[in-house]
Amino acid sequence: MIQQDFSTSEQAAEESVKVSAFRHRHAHLLSAAALACLQKANSGVESALSSLEVRDQQLFRLRLARWFQNLYEGLLPVYGQRADFDDFMERLVLLMARHYVQRPDDLKLLDVERDLEPDWFQHESMLGYVFYVEQFAGKLSKVGDHLDYLEEMGASYVHLMKVMQSRDGENDGGYAVTDYRRVDSSLGTNEDLESLCTDLRARGMSVCIDLVLNHCAQEHPWALAAQAGDAHYQDYFYMYEDRSLPDAFERTLPEVFPEFAPGNFTLDEKSGKWVWTTFNHFQWDLNWSNPEVFLEIVEVMFDLANQGVDVFRLDAVAFMWKRMGTDSQNQEEVFDLMQALRTCSRITTPAVAHKAEAIVAPDDLIRYFGVGRHHGKVSNFAYHNSLMVQFWSSLASRDTRLMTRALSEFPRTPNSIAWGTYLRCHDDIGWAIADDDAESVGLNGAAHRHFLSSFYAGEFEGSFARGGVFQFNRATGDRRINGTLASLSGLEQAIEWGSPELVDLAIERILLGHALICGFGGIPLIYMGDELGLLNDYHYIDTPDHAGDSRWMHRPAMDWEKADRRHDLNTIEGRLYTGLSHIVRVRRKASQLNARYDTDIVDTGHPHVFTLANRHPLGTLACVYNFSESTQYLNVQPLYESGIVELYDKLSAREINVYNDVIELAPYARLWVT
Repeated sequence: MIQQDFSTSEQAAEESVKVSAFRHRHAHLLSAAALACLQKANSGVESALSSLEVRDQQLFRLRLARWFQNLYEGLLPVYGQRADFDDFMERLVLLMARHYVQRPDDLKLLDVERDLEPDWFQHESMLGYVFYVEQFAGKLSKVGDHLDYLEEMGASYVHLMKVMQSRDGENDGGYAVTDYRRVDSSLGTNEDLESLCTDLRARGMSVCIDLVLNHCAQEHPWALAAQAGDAHYQDYFYMYEDRSLPDAFERTLPEVFPEFAPGNFTLDEKSGKWVWTTFNHFQWDLNWSNPEVFLEIVEVMFDLANQGVDVFRLDAVAFMWKRMGTDSQNQEEVFDLMQALRTCSRITTPAVAHKAEAIVAPDDLIRYFGVGRHHGKVSNFAYHNSLMVQFWSSLASRDTRLMTRALSEFPRTPNSIAWGTYLRCHDDIGWAIADDDAESVGLNGAAHRHFLSSFYAGEFEGSFARGGVFQFNRATGDRRINGTLASLSGLEQAIEWGSPELVDLAIERILLGHALICGFGGIPLIYMGDELGLLNDYHYIDTPDHAGDSRWMHRPAMDWEKADRRHDLNTIEGRLYTGLSHIVRVRRKASQLNARYDTDIVDTGHPHVFTLANRHPLGTLACVYNFSESTQYLNVQPLYESGIVELYDKLSAREINVYNDVIELAPYARLWVT
């Protein structure tokens, strides 16, 4: 609770008048309809807040007045045609007020801190570390044994995966949730989660967990009630008496898992109805056109935020809204709903940030930050899926022209957001390469995607990769890829062949990737074990719950013996960890890498070199990357034209030698030039 120091009720009344005046000054932000809605919704707030100190009450009202227009504009297009819209808004505001009252004092202080520093997640010191709790430490309570490791690495953002209760057996890696509010019993308790959040926060680390928005498990109480015939809960899902509407939808719907979950609808034998199941038969899609679903998820969000979670990875958001005749992805209502969810956090739990998990085509990806009327209002950060795909594309082809073209086409992002930059995650890699981008550099999009799948599956002659094909779609020819960073980068093959030279090249490729995501401007996300070079785990098939999902191949358990060798430069893990640590230390001192500043792609005309320029009032930082195993020579004029005055490499801490306007780039060289 924020300390309030009023000595008399008169002083409190005077401050209340001041707050009322402040709200009045914000009246220009509210349309007449929104103002009327807010006035009605406020009716129950007074009693809900009555147990709080006056200053805390005022802070809630200030935030409500400041952000209500965003909330209203997000929800009106979705639910505004309903006769009960005003009642819904009143229930929502009361829900926010009640959870604000329950918010612990230390988190209210963090709210104020982030009100004062809204760009906290954009800072160049940010580094994310992502892991399955069971693979990293076994249980939540054991994660605390490794906080020194995380702190030493420089992690300031920790993504805990598969935290909430999921179904037994197959559960899509934990994304078939049976209870949004309860920690998975195999990992511990909610008290363990809250304790871990407190410990991480004390070390300056934010905690992210997944909030699965598109679906829940068929064993969730909502789904069980729907199966039993409860009409209230049947409206939480898309349930049809026969195949007429499902067949009509299917005409334009893609298949996410064509091998083990073909189609998008499943016959539920208990209810006798066809249920929309985009991902798996055991994951029922939620019906977001029902405002009750919105209220349920908001309450879940607040409950978890009040336990200390301060980043929500909003899972599968692209699929949240269904529309006949479309692929039912990236619909406008998705962005309305995401704007409303983010605004709820801004009002009640302002310390909380939202990350969009939208693995979509480049033209749609930018919309998850908000364009047009949603500009800057949708999410705080999102995965830069295109950067990840283009890294692997250029690494395989040794040709950066497609990468330069595709990333140059991205429009400017709002200065209030940050990309989550990454090389791989817990999921497979899908080749989201646009045909027009490929054609612009003389490639056939379909052929290039086929080449990439073949290369990273180790099928292409001369490939260094060891990966696995995932979800071969025979209708489209698309094949996605599984594999750890190290195995896809050639380390597994190099060790298998016993070649020190190939080991050196694999290490250079991995460090090239780390330098790329750390030098892009945003939040670099390191998946557990990639700092040590963990290889594919082919023993996943020995675990019954994992055997049917080959993505577990690139979700190995943490090898703490290798971690203990992280400072030994005579080991592979030592070389990788030390190399990454150096990049992170340099990044923390490079103000150009703050995410609020622009990142421009520089076309140097060199087919093997990728270059970008991070703009800053103190000067430009250019990042130069050689994507081949051969020495390359780069004309420096494009660097001078991009704003570089002197050629000094921050990563090696040395001046760069220039001969006849040309610099030499070693195999897989990475330079951060100022």
